[in-house]
Amino acid sequence: MELEIKNAINEIGTAFNEFKKSNDERLAKLEKGEGVADLEAKLDQINGKISEQEDLKEKLEALEKKTARPGQFAPGKEQADEYKSAFELFMRKGDESALEELNTKSHTAMNTGSDADGGYSVPEQLDRNISATLKDDVVMRAVSNVITLSTGEYKKLFNLHGAASGWVGETEARPNTNGPKLAAIAPFMGEIYANPEVTQKLLDDSFFSIESWLLSEIRDEFAEQEEAAFTHGDGVNKPKGYLAYPMDTKKDDARDFGKLQKFTAAAANAVTGDELITLVYGLRKKYRRGARWMMNGNTIAAIRKLKDSNGEYLWQPSLQAGQPSMLMGYSISENEEMPDVAASQNAITFGDFRRGYTIVDRIGTRILRDPYTNKPFVSFYTTKRVGGMLADSNAIKVLTLKAS
Repeated sequence: MELEIKNAINEIGTAFNEFKKSNDERLAKLEKGEGVADLEAKLDQINGKISEQEDLKEKLEALEKKTARPGQFAPGKEQADEYKSAFELFMRKGDESALEELNTKSHTAMNTGSDADGGYSVPEQLDRNISATLKDDVVMRAVSNVITLSTGEYKKLFNLHGAASGWVGETEARPNTNGPKLAAIAPFMGEIYANPEVTQKLLDDSFFSIESWLLSEIRDEFAEQEEAAFTHGDGVNKPKGYLAYPMDTKKDDARDFGKLQKFTAAAANAVTGDELITLVYGLRKKYRRGARWMMNGNTIAAIRKLKDSNGEYLWQPSLQAGQPSMLMGYSISENEEMPDVAASQNAITFGDFRRGYTIVDRIGTRILRDPYTNKPFVSFYTTKRVGGMLADSNAIKVLTLKAS
């Protein structure tokens, strides 16, 4: 594993050196008014190679970290195994008797549910695997604050810093201060679903892993839907994405709570290094400590071409294990749901997403088995309750391209 990571790092370094050489040649031709179409195509190809090797490096590092993690004793394992066996019987044969029996046992603390509730809860370990997989696949889950609840409601009080304060002498009277201003915010909740299908013949095959199949089937469906919702979802029967909140150009002390501050680029189809610097220092210092960039792959490819006033590239590749690539000293999260660099688009964001955005998971993924609707296939209607909200509108800044 270590050798594979090292090889990926070497590939990134080699590709970036080639990228810099080709881009410098492109810039020189542009100054002379010469055509650069061939170099643009070459840069696109190298960009793809850099991104591919970066992705490989991150996956290898995550796998290395996971395999090095020691196993832990899980309390209630006997009950969990019992439920897992009963759930597999239900999945393979549609036999609910073992699950119903567990439901009536007084010693079990598991919330298995029933068909009247819309199916059965998946085993705890499978539910954890689904959550872990989504964290790996959904960029917003990896960088945001994620909480899990057993109830359907969640509200957070946010201090608007309205409490007055001041200085007094040692023996002077202490005047009363004004009470702090608090705002209650709640996530926009929705139910995400997938409906994978499989033949009964495969279910009858003892070598067919139902858990692995179900995990692979729903991970892509859930991941794609969640990434879009957490980024720009409208909040109607789904989480509200941070880019769907209102925006204003005013600074933090003058802007209404719940509005993001946006900075407007001078062009409709390009950004400059100076504009990125303005975005970074538009964020207060306490947020910059945990800040990162967020943009899509096309924007990253464009950003790699930018230089500072000394001719140094603003983007620097990761040439060390465990360290991400950096843009002006901050890591980048590649989010496919971010818009491209185009007129009026919110193409680049920068901030502390763990403080800025909160994802709420209602505990438990539920499955309803349906062998009738689409014979000879058996459908497994899988649902999960998820919410999302902008928690601190001062923690994220947006760079919006000029309107055309």
